[in-house]
Amino acid sequence: MKYLNPKRVYQSLGKKFFFETLIFSVFLLFFYGPLLNTLMLAFAEQYQVPHVLPTRFGLDWWAYIFSQNDLLESIANSFLIAVLATGASLLICIPAAYALARFEFKGKSFFMFSFLLSNAFPKIGLYTSLGILFYRFQLMGTLPGVIIVHILNTMIFMIWIPSSSFRNVHRQQEEAARDVGAGPIRTFMQVTLPAAVPGIAVSSMYTFLGSLEEAQGTLLVGFPEIKTMATSMYSVILDYPPMAGAVFSLVLMLPTFLIIWICRKLFGKDLFSKGMSL
Repeated sequence: MKYLNPKRVYQSLGKKFFFETLIFSVFLLFFYGPLLNTLMLAFAEQYQVPHVLPTRFGLDWWAYIFSQNDLLESIANSFLIAVLATGASLLICIPAAYALARFEFKGKSFFMFSFLLSNAFPKIGLYTSLGILFYRFQLMGTLPGVIIVHILNTMIFMIWIPSSSFRNVHRQQEEAARDVGAGPIRTFMQVTLPAAVPGIAVSSMYTFLGSLEEAQGTLLVGFPEIKTMATSMYSVILDYPPMAGAVFSLVLMLPTFLIIWICRKLFGKDLFSKGMSL
């Protein structure tokens, strides 16, 4: 019988642990390095190359950012547009998602696939075509024009995800509600819709956050009348020191963490697995 050498076993385990730790450390540095650098710059008052760390820390750039009226206006515009775009998407896309989940018709697969096509090509070409149409309908530089752009960008989330959630609702539940006298609308509102809430919550969250971060279409359709955080970021990066850009980046990221935390508290930790099951 051949015995293992304990010394060789320990050496082998030690090498394996070393390489695993090295790979994990590189991953953490690659993934969290930019975020840590942004956090460092956001709380720096003075930073100059070749210094690795800022020479002085403070909150001066936070106070400066929030003292700029145009930047505060862009923050308010971003949240207003995100709320309106999410609400309009819900009204338009939820009935469409239910119809796609429950009814069979010719061209259904192509119709679902068409929502992917708009995300498969550079958006600037799509926005240029939209701009030509918007000029004809006098939507350039208007709030409705910007909201339409945001809705078009998020329709893939607001139709695909709720549609899969509606398909997971058993028809027998709807049929049982109708057997006891419930009409189609009441069945949908009290049986189907509550069961599909996880998927609708996920799609609404993606729509809201996607609207906050949308820049190209807003810049082409709404600028200079309509300014948002995403479009103002360009001027902040070009005209201000990197500390101001880091502060504004954190302002953009904070709603993401807050909304995810709220959704997790309200719907539980399985929200994403339930909402994204296709």
